[in-house]
Amino acid sequence: MTQLIDLRRRGLLRGSGITVLSASAVALLAGCEKMASAQASNGASVANDVGILNTALALENEAISAYQLGAQSGLLQKPVLEVAVLFQTHHKEHRDALIATIRKLGGTPVPAKSDAEVAQALNAASLKNQTDVLRLAQRLEKGAANAYIGVIPSFGDRNLAQVSARLAADEAMHWTVLTQALKDPLPAKALSFGA
Repeated sequence: MTQLIDLRRRGLLRGSGITVLSASAVALLAGCEKMASAQASNGASVANDVGILNTALALENEAISAYQLGAQSGLLQKPVLEVAVLFQTHHKEHRDALIATIRKLGGTPVPAKSDAEVAQALNAASLKNQTDVLRLAQRLEKGAANAYIGVIPSFGDRNLAQVSARLAADEAMHWTVLTQALKDPLPAKALSFGA
């Protein structure tokens, strides 16, 4: 199931039958409404953008719930718990930006699934210790980083690519901290994300 989640995140913004976010949607996500207006007048598909943004929103909501489940599990020790709550805050900020962008585009944000639904989808009952919780978070963060990296090449405008890169950087930072907490070795080769 986790592999499926990673694949959904990787393919989220790439293509494979789904059009990537338009420049106007990413500009709105970055808070650049003037740039978004200019891009939208160039014929961007708002309905498609709303659909893709809602997919991203669903994945951010999933991450928020996953961290909530980890925090409430009683399996995380205090320093790790504090970091998990911080990362959850980052995902809430991503969620809020996505919701604002969807609304600015005239769309309706998808509702978050309940923590119970997410727990079932992620097989949270199998989490028996802190390492299990961290491994789940690590996989989800790498999938998120790959999803945001996947959209970067689709933009000719460096400012828009930078927005995607900033989101990917948050996710890659989360993955790195989790990897260190697990005492896993860092990747031996370069270019370990986005492949």
